[in-house]
Amino acid sequence: MDSMKLTEIASALEVSPSGYPDRDITNVTLDSREVNEGSLFIAIRGDRFDAHDFVPDVLAKGAAAVVCSREIAGVPDDRVIYVPDTRLALLKLAKYYRAKFDIPVVGLTGSVGKTTTKEMVAAVLSQKYRTLATQGNFNNEIGLPKMCFKLDGSYEAAVFEMGMSGFGEISRLTDTARPTIGVITNIGVSHIEMLGSREGILKAKMEILEGMQPSAPLIINGDNDLLPKGVDGIPNPVVVCGISCKNADCRAENIRQNQDSMSFVINFRGSRYPVELPAVGMHNVYNACIAFACGMLLDVAPEQAVRGLSEYVPAGMRQKIVRRGGITVIEDCYNASPDSIKASLRVLRDLDCTRRIAVLGDMKELGSYSGTAHSECGRAAAENGVDILLAYGPESKGYIEGADGGVPTALHFDDKRELVLTLCSMLREGDAILFKASRAMKLEEAIEAVYDVIAG
Repeated sequence: MDSMKLTEIASALEVSPSGYPDRDITNVTLDSREVNEGSLFIAIRGDRFDAHDFVPDVLAKGAAAVVCSREIAGVPDDRVIYVPDTRLALLKLAKYYRAKFDIPVVGLTGSVGKTTTKEMVAAVLSQKYRTLATQGNFNNEIGLPKMCFKLDGSYEAAVFEMGMSGFGEISRLTDTARPTIGVITNIGVSHIEMLGSREGILKAKMEILEGMQPSAPLIINGDNDLLPKGVDGIPNPVVVCGISCKNADCRAENIRQNQDSMSFVINFRGSRYPVELPAVGMHNVYNACIAFACGMLLDVAPEQAVRGLSEYVPAGMRQKIVRRGGITVIEDCYNASPDSIKASLRVLRDLDCTRRIAVLGDMKELGSYSGTAHSECGRAAAENGVDILLAYGPESKGYIEGADGGVPTALHFDDKRELVLTLCSMLREGDAILFKASRAMKLEEAIEAVYDVIAG
C-alpha cells in the first residue's frame, strides 16, 4: 500500500487528529503476526478470539498505532484511535483509501462462478493493465478491505469479488470498493437459507448498484431467468451476456467442448472473435463472455482479450481436470451449490470416457431447501448419464433418492475412508470421476487418497 499519515487516518475515521504525531503508516493489518514498524493494527473481535487482547504485544513489536473499540490499559493516547466499531472502521478506512486511486474497478458478485469469472476478468484486463484481483476467499467484509489496502500507485485496474450470506453485506462491500463496472454472474440458490427465496437473493445481489455511479455499467447473464427482469428500470447502462438470449451484447456462438477446453466464437455487438478457453463446461463459456465484455468496456483490444482468455488458469480445486493412470479426475470440491453441481455433472457427461463416476458430498447453507436441492442433483446425475454415484454425508442421501434407480450403482457413505476404499475397488482405466461437495466436507482428502492408490 501507499503510505498514509496517522493524522489522516484519524480524520478518515472521524476522530480528531489533534494529539497524534505526523507518523507514516505503511501497512494496515488485522493479524498480529504481520505487524512491523509502520503498521496500523485494527483490533477485530471474532467468534474465537478478541484481537484487543493482542494490542500490548503488537505495540511492543513496533506497531505505529492501533484502532480499538474498547479501552486498553497502558496504551499511550497518541498510539490508539478509539472507534465505536472496529469492523465498521475497517470498511470506512478501506473506502477512504480506495478513493485515492482513479482506476477502473470491477465489482463482481453472483450465486456461483464468482471466483472463476473474477480470474477470467483479471486475465483479460492484465493484457493491458497492471491488475489487482481478489486473492483466495478475500471477498467478505474482512477480506475485501484487505484487498483494497493492497492497492498502490503501480496498479492500473482492480477486480474485487463480493460474497455475501445475508442482506446488507453487498451494500457495505460495494460502498467500500466503489466499482466503476458491476457484474452479476447469475442468481441461483446459494445462501437461500438466509435470504428466503431466489427473489431475495436477487434483491441482495442488486445491492451492488448502491456503490456505483448511475453512469457505471452493469454486466449480467441474460440467460438467467431472474436477472433481465431484475435490472428493469435501473439507471445504469446494462450489458447483457449469454448464449441463447437474442438481445445479448456479448453472445457465444458455435460452441464445441473438447477434452480440455471450450472452442467458441464471441459475437460482441456484431463483431466476431474465435476463442479457445482452457476450461470445460458451458458455465465457463458464460464466464468468458462476461470477462470479454469487461475488456471491451475498458478498451482492451479484442485480440488481447482473446489472448487473456486463452491464458486463463483455473484456481485451486475449482473444476481442475487431472489425468492419472488412465483415469480422468475432475477436482471441484472448493464449494458446491445445486447450480454448480448440475454444471459439473454436465462437464462429466461431455468427457470422453468409458464410465462416469460422481462422488458428491453434502451441500451446506440450504436450510429447508436442502432435501429438494440434493434430490434435484441426484436426478441430474441420472439425466447426465452417471454410471456410479457415491454420496458422502448425512444430507447426501437425497442424491440417492433423487437418482431413483436412474443410476446403475448408487451408494451412500457416512465414513470417508469407506467411500475411498469402495471407489478404489471399482476403478478401472478409462473412468472419469467428478469430486464435488461443499468445502466443509473436505472431499480433497478423498482425492489425495485415490491418487495414492492409483500411483501405487
